Amino acid sequence: MLGMLIAIFVFNFVAFSKVRNLSVNQIVHITVFTIAFQTFADLYLDLKYHGYWYYSKGVDFLSIPTLTMIIPPVNVMFLNWYPLKRPLMKQALYIICWTIPLLMYETLALLPAPWGYFHYGWWKLWYSAIVDPILLVILVLYYKWILKIEKNQAN
Repeated sequence: MLGMLIAIFVFNFVAFSKVRNLSVNQIVHITVFTIAFQTFADLYLDLKYHGYWYYSKGVDFLSIPTLTMIIPPVNVMFLNWYPLKRPLMKQALYIICWTIPLLMYETLALLPAPWGYFHYGWWKLWYSAIVDPILLVILVLYYKWILKIEKNQAN
């Protein structure tokens, strides 16, 4: 539990003290999208297929802070500094550079209590190495869609 509380504090502090390139509207969209998308994925990978879980298998109230207060600020930070107007290679490199610390954090979350709170069933770290960049691309596509909506509303 201690590891989760530290992660919540650090990620939210950095996200909400250093994020300057996103509007409040964009932050809200990213947060809600992240919570919904992660909950949907966890519904299957955790509850149905037991690939991984937080704290204990099944529905667990201790998982709620993990779902709502860890990944959303990370995604806000990721998009805040995303090189949107840079060449595709820079964008790909940025995604790779973010995937590495995400995998390192996942490894830390796998530590025994009190630091860790994440557990693998059949899931492996290399699955995350493949899936994380795909999830980051989905996040970027969602963000671009939000930007397009905002631009259309401004006109």
